Amino acid sequence: MKVAIVGGTGNFGRALARRLHLLGEEVHIGSRDAQRGNERALELGVEGGSNDEVVRGADLVVLATKSNAALETGAELADAIGETPVLCVASDLRFTDTGIVPGLEEGSLAETLASLLHAPVASGLQTVSAIDLSGSELPDQDALICGDDPAAKTLALELAGRLVGGRAIDCGPLANSRALEGMTAVILNANKQLGVHAGLRLTGLP
Repeated sequence: MKVAIVGGTGNFGRALARRLHLLGEEVHIGSRDAQRGNERALELGVEGGSNDEVVRGADLVVLATKSNAALETGAELADAIGETPVLCVASDLRFTDTGIVPGLEEGSLAETLASLLHAPVASGLQTVSAIDLSGSELPDQDALICGDDPAAKTLALELAGRLVGGRAIDCGPLANSRALEGMTAVILNANKQLGVHAGLRLTGLP
């Protein structure tokens, strides 16, 4: 599978690229600045370039930009991405005096992204951090994926299942990204309050 990671020079993008490269996938990381994309790719032993370049010919595009850049970047790349399935891993969060809360009152970042693209969008991996992906062992977590398009969701589940020690779980339609993105805020608050690095695993599943 050729995986193009848009925003691949950030912490999560680099960790994901490194992990997928170790798993034998063909990885291309992109940046707004082609030179920066190439430099970071060279460090990781993968391919690189501008975001526009790396998404062309990919089997799956992972949108791993910071949340405040996700929609603008997606809109800019809509034609280059075409109908290639996209996995959105971002969460829109707001940092307040009382804690971290979801940034959107209605809908989700992934749903808005889907309205901007010609491509089908799946959402997931919001509860798997760069630190989780950078460890020597697969994180003892489940990866939750949702989406409306079966083919896009299948690709995302296949990729996610290789990134965690738990299971990749189909969590239903794309509207459920509202819960997945919100769960990021829950986990970050717990980590801060308890001084831990928590993940997510569902119980009672075979």
